[in-house]
Amino acid sequence: MPAFTILHIDHLVLRVGDLQRSLAFYHELLGCPVRKRRDSLGMIHLGAGDGLIDLVAINGPLGRQGGAQPGPSGHNVDHFCLRIEPFDEPSLSALLREAGVRVEAGEKRYGAEGEGVSLYCYDPDGNRVELKGPPIQA
Repeated sequence: MPAFTILHIDHLVLRVGDLQRSLAFYHELLGCPVRKRRDSLGMIHLGAGDGLIDLVAINGPLGRQGGAQPGPSGHNVDHFCLRIEPFDEPSLSALLREAGVRVEAGEKRYGAEGEGVSLYCYDPDGNRVELKGPPIQA
């Protein structure tokens, strides 16, 4: 057993093909506030609850260090989950679809707070993002 305890996910770094397109998705559509811009690196830090989502431009100084952008047949991440509130699946699905975002129907899934309904959507680079509501009370 390690001599430490994981408290929460601190940040997630996504290498993106178009920084402005991804900023529009995460900041304007999902409401993640811009916490810090590091233009010299091609990086933007966005707030996501208590953690951060860091967007790194593939063609920027930092992004080029990670190699080629993953293609349609392979990704670096299966998905990540953002706990949101309120969770109104029909309204959320409609909002995302109106913005041209691919959305999968919601279903009950297990997460940090237990079983709850969530849906999957896809960011502009094809990363699967799970948007999760509150746990279902037993």
